[in-house]
Amino acid sequence: MSWFRKLFGRNTEEEKVDYYQEGLGLLKAGHYHEALTSFRLALREAPGDPAVLQQIAITYTRIGMTDEAAKTYRAVLERDPSAAGAHYGLAFLYLHDGRQEDAVRHLRAFLESPPRDPEAERHVAHARRTLAELVGEAGEG
Repeated sequence: MSWFRKLFGRNTEEEKVDYYQEGLGLLKAGHYHEALTSFRLALREAPGDPAVLQQIAITYTRIGMTDEAAKTYRAVLERDPSAAGAHYGLAFLYLHDGRQEDAVRHLRAFLESPPRDPEAERHVAHARRTLAELVGEAGEG
């Protein structure tokens, strides 16, 4: 971990650490607390960066800090109201909390301009299915 080496002086000036990329790798490996540390360091280098904040929110969600995750997703949306990932994350946090109307609103916002990369397709399909189920339930009552 680069932040650990830097903390103990084993990092040279020539070694520019990409804390964001490091955080992504740690998150993917399931090392959530270490990922959070790396993302926080990345945020120090790029204060308010929506991409970094969104990864922090994802990490909070994975470690069960859902209130912090929701707060961070809202901070992303303050900076970039069209941030699809923040709408997606908030939708499912709200759904988990039983806030169906809020979930529907964020799913619709996500699907207005969903990410186009192949990796995101399963999330787009999941959002469509979930929205259809929620709207169907609301229409039945």
